[in-house]
Amino acid sequence: MSAIVVVGGGLGGMAAAARLAKLGHQVTLVEADADLGGALRTLEQDGFVWEGGPAATLLPAALRDLFRKSGRPLEAELKADLEPVPIIREHRFEDRTSVRLPGGSRAAQLHAFDELGAGLGRAWVEHVDAYGEVWEVLRRHYAEVPWDPAARGSTPQELDRLFRDRETLHKRLRRRLRDDRLALVAGYDATFGGHDLRNVPAWVGVTSYLEQCFGAWQVPGGMGRLADVLTGRLRTRKVEVLTSTTARDLVVESGRVVAVRTEHGTLDADHAVVAIDPRRLPTLRPLVERTMPAVPPVVTHLGLDGPGPDQLRDVAHEVVIHADPMLVLRRGTGAPDGGSAWTVLARGRIAEDPVTALARHGVDLREQVVTRLDLSPREQVDRLHGSPFGVLWQGRGTVRRRLGPTTPIAGVHVAGAHGAPGAGVAFVTLSGALVAQAVGPA
Repeated sequence: MSAIVVVGGGLGGMAAAARLAKLGHQVTLVEADADLGGALRTLEQDGFVWEGGPAATLLPAALRDLFRKSGRPLEAELKADLEPVPIIREHRFEDRTSVRLPGGSRAAQLHAFDELGAGLGRAWVEHVDAYGEVWEVLRRHYAEVPWDPAARGSTPQELDRLFRDRETLHKRLRRRLRDDRLALVAGYDATFGGHDLRNVPAWVGVTSYLEQCFGAWQVPGGMGRLADVLTGRLRTRKVEVLTSTTARDLVVESGRVVAVRTEHGTLDADHAVVAIDPRRLPTLRPLVERTMPAVPPVVTHLGLDGPGPDQLRDVAHEVVIHADPMLVLRRGTGAPDGGSAWTVLARGRIAEDPVTALARHGVDLREQVVTRLDLSPREQVDRLHGSPFGVLWQGRGTVRRRLGPTTPIAGVHVAGAHGAPGAGVAFVTLSGALVAQAVGPA
């Protein structure tokens, strides 16, 4: 039986810990905060509740597989199944047109874009269709199978060819989508993640394919419930959890990890799983010095007296206003009787209060605000011990500079948004599975 120390109690760390414990390892998880969950944890103030990070996930099979492979199925733990999001988001453009993007249906997306303009539906689905083969390559060789960026000779040819492709997402969208509105929708995920599309490989646009094929899904009651049931799963699997414990560094001897040093002492380890930003540990910092974290957006959580103006009565799961700054409006998780909770996220040139900027676009909440919680990008990174958006794309080479599931140090693995295969609930969940595969059974 191997002794494994997992650093970080967010989704990536919990997913890796649960799987490794099920494989028979002795697992200890250390988390700097008093509670587990990281970005899954909700935020509360004056009776209002908001998601602390993502509000939905792609690829629901990733979460279901995590629970099935570590114990009882997810639906048994939640007492309900994941809920599909019929309209993933509504995109509003500066010319006052808009499109409501349905998930999980090629035909529904074709119809939605045709309503935006004649012929746009065909242009959209043809763009998305081109990513089908890309996803198969990524799924077979990257998202579901451990991949070592240093082992160039052993990289499957089709994956190596994909990662060497020089086409950027910016160039592909300009070439294939002549309508600027379609390009904004196609580039939204990467743009919202803080990336410059001129530095993002074209294959990263596969997110549009995943939304169309598999849809987006919510956890009943919010992502906080997922954090709760995962915490329970760790107890079931007898993972030793040390909260309020900050990991200071790894202890490496003869090129292999032998321990994790924390503020309260040293934990012996045959393997270490780093599920925080690796640059927070001095031993790993030189390995990621050529990468940068993606900067989160400005976040403003609002508690309103009443449901909000009429424009919010029938809004989609998420509303995106394409302007500068880009504004994203999401529903909150809970509110006192007669109130409602909303979150405004802003990315771009933030020259005014995001709530004021939202009012300029016809959604004026200012008179109804009874409480608000503002979080700067720095505050979010400090709270989560790393950017929830992972590593910044700085060209096609970024995919090879990102650590995980293995590293050049024997016994050291990386999970979470800063590791492979990237940020987002689905990919972070998959990162835990990749680490478990790389370590293997006890």
